[in-house]
Amino acid sequence: MRYLDSREDEQIRGITMKSSAISLHFTSGESEYLINLIDSPGHVDFSSEVSTAVRLCDGAIVVVDAVEGVCPQTQAVLRQAWLENIRPVLVINKIDRLIVELKLSPQEAYTHLQKILEQVNAVTGALFTSKVLEERAVKEAELEGAVPEGEVPELSGGEQVYDWSAGLEETDDSHLYFSPDQGNVVFASAFDSWGFSIHQFAQIYCQKMGIRSEVLQKTLWGDFYINPKAKKIMKGAQSKGKKPLFVQLVLDNIWSLYDAVVTRRDKEKVEKIVASLGLKVMARDLRHSDPKVLLSAICSQWLPLSQAVLSMVCERLPSPSEMSAERVEKLMSVGTRRFDSLPEKTQQLKQAFLDCVSEDSAPVIVFVSKMFAVDSKALPQNKQRPLTQEELAQRRELARQRHAERQATSQIAEDPDSASAGGAQTATPTNNTNTDADALCAQTEALSVKPAEEEEEKKEHFIAFARVYSGVVRRGQRVFVLGPKYDPALTLRTLPEGCSADDTVPSVPHLACCTLEHLYMLMGRELEELEEVPAGNVLGIAGMEDFILKSATVSTSPACPPFTPLNFEATPIVRVAIEPKHPSEMPKLVRGMRLLNQADPCAEVLIQETGEHVLVTAGEVHLQRCLDDLRERFAKIEISASKPIIPFRETIIRPPKVDMVNEDLGRQQKVAVIHQAKEEQSKYHEGPQVDSGGLVNLTTPNKMATIGVRAVPLPEEATRLLEGSAELIRTMEQFSLFAREGKTLEISQKTLEQIQEFRTRLEGHLQGWKWRNAVERIWAFGPRRCGPNILLNGVEGYQRPSVWQCLEGEKEKPEAATLRDFDNSIVNGFQLATLSGPMCEEPLMGVCFSVESWEMKLAPQFTQQDSVEEETTSRQGSENSDNETRAAVSGESESGGSNEAEASSSSAGGQSRWRGDVTDCYGPFSGQLIAAMKEACRHAFQAKPQRLMAAMYTCEIMATAEVLGRVYGVLSKREGRVLNEEMKEGTDMFIIRAVLPVAESFGFADEMRKRTSGLASPQLVFSHWEVISSDPFWVPTTEEEYLHFGEKADSANQALKYMNAVRKRKGLYVEEKIVEHAEKQRTLGKNK
Repeated sequence: MRYLDSREDEQIRGITMKSSAISLHFTSGESEYLINLIDSPGHVDFSSEVSTAVRLCDGAIVVVDAVEGVCPQTQAVLRQAWLENIRPVLVINKIDRLIVELKLSPQEAYTHLQKILEQVNAVTGALFTSKVLEERAVKEAELEGAVPEGEVPELSGGEQVYDWSAGLEETDDSHLYFSPDQGNVVFASAFDSWGFSIHQFAQIYCQKMGIRSEVLQKTLWGDFYINPKAKKIMKGAQSKGKKPLFVQLVLDNIWSLYDAVVTRRDKEKVEKIVASLGLKVMARDLRHSDPKVLLSAICSQWLPLSQAVLSMVCERLPSPSEMSAERVEKLMSVGTRRFDSLPEKTQQLKQAFLDCVSEDSAPVIVFVSKMFAVDSKALPQNKQRPLTQEELAQRRELARQRHAERQATSQIAEDPDSASAGGAQTATPTNNTNTDADALCAQTEALSVKPAEEEEEKKEHFIAFARVYSGVVRRGQRVFVLGPKYDPALTLRTLPEGCSADDTVPSVPHLACCTLEHLYMLMGRELEELEEVPAGNVLGIAGMEDFILKSATVSTSPACPPFTPLNFEATPIVRVAIEPKHPSEMPKLVRGMRLLNQADPCAEVLIQETGEHVLVTAGEVHLQRCLDDLRERFAKIEISASKPIIPFRETIIRPPKVDMVNEDLGRQQKVAVIHQAKEEQSKYHEGPQVDSGGLVNLTTPNKMATIGVRAVPLPEEATRLLEGSAELIRTMEQFSLFAREGKTLEISQKTLEQIQEFRTRLEGHLQGWKWRNAVERIWAFGPRRCGPNILLNGVEGYQRPSVWQCLEGEKEKPEAATLRDFDNSIVNGFQLATLSGPMCEEPLMGVCFSVESWEMKLAPQFTQQDSVEEETTSRQGSENSDNETRAAVSGESESGGSNEAEASSSSAGGQSRWRGDVTDCYGPFSGQLIAAMKEACRHAFQAKPQRLMAAMYTCEIMATAEVLGRVYGVLSKREGRVLNEEMKEGTDMFIIRAVLPVAESFGFADEMRKRTSGLASPQLVFSHWEVISSDPFWVPTTEEEYLHFGEKADSANQALKYMNAVRKRKGLYVEEKIVEHAEKQRTLGKNK
């Protein structure tokens, strides 16, 4: 029974797709516990559901397959638990597979279980080591700031001190690891309903053997054996060839039970085992044809699984009142702000987290991790309740009256003569009654149209999946809803002292007030209504769908900060365009996608500038679930989904020297570049001038400005650094924007240290003569001002504010006012160029554009009108180039703000503005400069060897030896590349690790299962971007190339195939012939 897997597709696929909570009452001795259990998915596509569950918990039960061992998702779960500072316990499940499938002996199974524990502990140890080394690096950085550079700290005697320790020796990590003797490991078989911990067998054998349970608790797992003569427990079982205690006292008994019940079906032996254990088994179970039924009946009484797991949870996992101070500070530290930088009233709330008290005086603090949809019929207030005795009596009386009326009507119909005398008098009133009834029905139907529509809209209600960290939540209570960008310091300065959600609250950014309409206890798919919920519990809250999109913090105190964002392991990468089959149903689709976006923590909904509605998901299984939800729950219409929209990136590389047949590629590459540039040359009367070094000079249409741009590929390490530091770059850009507007943005010391470290690492990656002072000359990052591309300022004599203003404290430089007036036009042109490249209009990645020259021939005539036109043109350019509405809006606000800042800063500097109107037949000059910069960047990009970058999945496949060849066949067919292969010791299973392009992943899992008869199943996780080695513009030209690739050159060029597919989807020109080789005559036989 899959009680928590309530969705139909979960039952069909046999996997969990959503997080479901249930509250369990457990009694252990004299103590009673309420355990809030959240079941989360194991599939990598739904790791976002794991993130929403982990945030609400104090501990985690990590379940590992006894045969498969540690899988990628196991590592992801342990990493998420580590990041959220929650304590895990381990359940090694499916022990029965070691007996029935692998047919291991008890000794072999013990060795196999030891290795699984080592694998799990290795993951934990790696996480612990990385944390210690990070803390060590921070301390060393602080010491370097205190000690002058080049000096070594000395003792009082003059002796120099060198610390070679990494800090791992001094830190106690014994409590972090899983070990059965610590009571944090349970061995189980959920299919056969049994599970146990070392503690249970220690209690069983302490009386039989006369040994204290504490001693058995420490020695039942490990290299210990029992000396029967001395009746002592000794060390060195493996070296002396003895059975370890765990094998002798635990596994041998379980193996004997399986042998008697499942393998041999020995009834006499089964009866002896049942009698010796003192169990009562029903006769029907003993006679059942399926031995698993009898096995489950015995094991569920002997070693009940629920008792073992829940006992371990109560003993080893912390209660809500035992939350660590480190976790509290981590939850309250939003973004790059440190806990000690928060307002004093906000820091005082830390004690409320630690106390976790359910008092009226305590502030209410609740975190909502996700919103989930529930059918309105499933809500407790809408369910049919049992009727009272009075209501039942009333209904019986009404039924009797209706029955009597029907009998009277039937008698009149059978004997019409008795009613003929009064027929004339009753005819007219009867007709009037029917007419009135028809009119009333019509009026009722007319009035009920609108309520019916509203009922249809409200058929799905959203419930907030939340946890109370402090205080008591009551039904009907007024609370503050804090958005992710909420700033408590600003609110405390704005709101009056002692302000609460019940008062009239002035408008504060990212702050709203709402009423908690209903509170629910979550019991799987069932909901139980509550009046109040104390601290430490998981609950559902109704009435917040209009205030919360996906997650939020709820509190009665305006000093409460928003919690840190959830850590999502999976990145949404798979996109499809959706449209209704009937265009008239578009409003229903829009509403359905809005509901889906709110109900799924990982799914994203976008509207492209073409008007397409795009759904972004984490993988193929996740995509299918979202489409099913749209059809069946949210939109309830027939929809059509496009083929997956595969994301690519465009980049350049150093010129290759030889091709696959070892020939020089220099001339061929130039031919391809010239051919590709033909599309854009018609835009300008004079084409761009390209020198041998790749420098492109382009003049604006009105001949007033000339720009020289060169494109250089960034080192791979620098690209990865830029991609991972987008948040820091965004902070730097925001600081520069505030500086141009004459405002001050406060940045914490920790953020400044991170920016300084980012700068140092970037300098380390950009080494060599061509990168001399490159970091100091950075003009902008792109696209969207925080991407993995760089614009360098190589214009001689042009001084502009550095992007590192937050570190250097620079101010606006008043000189070179002519160029500074149009500085933002150059940046906007660069942003547009990096947002859509020339190959297939995909974003650029790992490209550095250097502006080598910038000549202005403009007369000193510039008006405020042109400044406004510049802003408008910048906005329109950003919108027309952006692939997504969200990005367009972001680009509009940033560019608009930058233009306004430029105008204000230049006028504030006291420089004379340029007067006169320079709008000519080509449009505003600022717009011409933007377009010229964009085209210069595109041509500089095309002057270098161009390559596509494909999104790559890391694929881990577990397969048996007999299907290994088929696995390799499927991988090679889909352009996969095997990284390594290793065999799991003690089994016939192989683990294959490979990388696979996302473009080739659709249908991969199904094909793999079909080709291997279900003996291999892949796990796909987005990993990185990889350059496709083949040149999409290459064509064979020499005799050797024709010999190798064929006269028609029809061998598969993977990059060309991807590029043409993207260009076709976007409606761009594709150089393909409808009839390329008309060599075969087409003859049709006709029937005359």
